[in-house]
This record gives sequence, structure tokens and C-alpha cells, in this order.
Amino acid sequence: MNKISSTSLIGGAVVVAMAVGLYLGVAKRGLPPEGLGMGLWRKIKRKKKPLRVYMDGCFDMMHYGHCNALRQARAVGDQLVVGVVSDAEIIANKGPPVTPMHERMIMVKAVKWVDEVISDAPYAITEDFMKKLFDEYKMDYIIHGDDPCVLPDGTDAYAVAKKAGRFKQIKRTEGISSTDIVGRMLLCVRERSVSDSHNHSSLQRQFSHGHSQKFEDGGSGSRSGTRVSHFLPTSRRIVQFSNRKGPGPNAHIVYIDGAFDLFHAGHVEILRVARELGDFLLVGTHNDQTISAKRGTHRPIMNLHERSLSVLACRYVDEVIIGAPWEVSKDMITTFNISLVVHGTVAESSDFQKEKDNPYDVPISMGIFKVLESPLDITTTTIIKRIVANHKAYQKRNAKKVASEKRYYDNKTYVTSD
Repeated sequence: MNKISSTSLIGGAVVVAMAVGLYLGVAKRGLPPEGLGMGLWRKIKRKKKPLRVYMDGCFDMMHYGHCNALRQARAVGDQLVVGVVSDAEIIANKGPPVTPMHERMIMVKAVKWVDEVISDAPYAITEDFMKKLFDEYKMDYIIHGDDPCVLPDGTDAYAVAKKAGRFKQIKRTEGISSTDIVGRMLLCVRERSVSDSHNHSSLQRQFSHGHSQKFEDGGSGSRSGTRVSHFLPTSRRIVQFSNRKGPGPNAHIVYIDGAFDLFHAGHVEILRVARELGDFLLVGTHNDQTISAKRGTHRPIMNLHERSLSVLACRYVDEVIIGAPWEVSKDMITTFNISLVVHGTVAESSDFQKEKDNPYDVPISMGIFKVLESPLDITTTTIIKRIVANHKAYQKRNAKKVASEKRYYDNKTYVTSD
């Protein structure tokens, strides 16, 4: 009896293996397997179609909150298509953007969870645009965070998608928004003009964490939209952003370091160039104290964990050293098996060009240091200057936005874990 059962099992396995082989061979040619009608075969093929999801946004001064939203959206489906709202639409609905369209496109395309990008997307999902998404782009669902997106007339920007039953909600990333970042910079300008006798070191620590004593006391800080940061870094979030794999045994490892404050298109482009020089790109982000000492008491705008998450989300980055040392030592080069250390021509400081006290003295002496031509002439100071130059418009924009930000935090409810 056991012998018969064993024979039957072996015979059955052979038949299944032959059937699978036949199925796969025929399927590759686009024909249905023998005995399977074309109608049923088409249904099976349709079921195997990748689930495509759409998410749009302004992505102005793109930060790790935007990246985490895109990560969650990508997890809903198999392919993520992202719409980047046009400059004109942002101006009409929110006020002037800090970063122009071409810079925002660079930023979104560089996020590792994004598969396709649509430029000049509308701010609101209209019937016509939704039909285009479904018919032309073959979208299955439209996605947005649990925070409300309200048009100037008070209506929901996603009402049409919700009515059609093609809307899915994800959890908003708390503790960060473009409004908050602009508010931090406006606070910096205001606080510095009030008195030069401030304890700047203390102010810098408040600033990079979104704190303002005026706000906490109910003073003028609240009018600019700056609030106490709700950012709570967790090990789980770092794991979610990580590639979770190291370099191969013979990998050519390229190292680049910096503050990467207000992560922008200039950062993205130099990381892209650096990644092309090897098999694995290792990025060092300096800690807050180091940046404050080197760049000034009001830097960084974003704290170490915020900056590190933005860098980790970039598709050109393989690994990040969180709180990397200012000087690249021989021990560090050996520990991480670094093959090449690079630096861009456009930077906040010229320390890499110094003859004395150069943080890259060791890699220079080893012949493994290279200066790369930066593709874009943009620095963190560039971004700050844009806001300072047009600070009245941004104060007005933030004043509009702060009310909805406060309502969200006052009335928020638990959303399924992201």
C-alpha cells in the first residue's frame, strides 16, 4: 500500500512538473495552455496585471515626510506613479513655491520608491484628470495622507476620487511639513533680528528641533506657523528607509559626506554623480554640533535624524553613517573598505581645498580623493536666501497653513500603522 502511494505521489509530481513547464512555455508566447479557453486565459492574465497607484503633491522643499508618504503609497501597489503639481497651481492654491518645478522633479524622481513621474499635475483631482489617470495611465487607486487637503473654496481636493471608490488613505508622517521648515527659517531671521545677545548655541538647538519659546508661550511664533516639532525618530523608521543590504565582497565603495541640510536638488545630483563612480555609495551625515560649529549657530535647520532619513530615501544612496566624523581617518577607510572619497565643487565651505587642517588629508595622501564637478549650483544657503528674499509672501502662506496644521494635531485619530 505504501509502495503504491509513493508511486502515485512521484507520478503526480512528474505530471504537475510537466504541466507547469508546458504552462510556462506557452504563457511566454502569449497563448493559453491547451484546454484553456482564450476568455478564461485573458482573465487570468488580467489578474496578474500589476496594481498601479497614483499619488500627487507639491513636494516643495521635499523632506523625509514626503518620502515616507511615497514609501507607504508604493506598499499599497506594485507600481507608484507620482504627479508633481505645477508652479502655477501651487501659487493659485497655496502661495509661491520655494523650489521651482525642475528642482522638484529631480527630487521626486530620486526617491527610491517612485516608478514613474507626471509633471505639471493639477492640484485637485478633477473628473477629466481622473479619467486620464484610469484610461491613459492605467491607475487602479489614488492615494493621499489622512490629513485634509482643502481647496481655496473649502472643498476636498480628492472628493471625486473618493466618490468613485478609487481612493485609499495612508498615515501622515508626523513632526514634519514644508510649512514647519519654512517656519523654522522665518523664526531664525526674526530671532536674529531681535537681539544679537541671544544664547545662539541654545537657540540653534531649539531651531533644528522646531522649538520656539514665543510659540510655546502663545506669542508671535504661532503666527508664522512655527510650532514645537512632533518628530519622534524610531529604529523602525530607519529600518523602513534602509536598503537592508551591504556591499559585495569586491565592491568599489565610494564615500561622500556633508550636512545634507534642507536636502535639495543639488544634493541629489552630486549623489547621483558619486554613485556612478562605484558599486556602493556610502554617505556620512555630520551631527548637529559639528555643523553648528562649522556653519554657524543657526545651523542646521533640520536635525541629524531628519537629515539622515532624507538621504536614506535617495535611490543613489546605499548606506548612511549617521553622525559621521568631520575628518576621514585611515581607520574609517579601513573599517568601511572605502575605495574612493569624493566631494563636490559646490559646497557651503572650502575646507576640502585647504592645505592645512583639511578633513580629507588622509584620503588625499592615499591617492583616493577626488573632487567632482557639481551638476547644480545650489546649496542650503541658496534655499534659505530664497525664503529670506520673499519672506513676507512665505509668512502669509504659512499663516494660512498653520490653522489646518493645528486642527490636524488637535483632532487627529489613530490610523493603521505605517
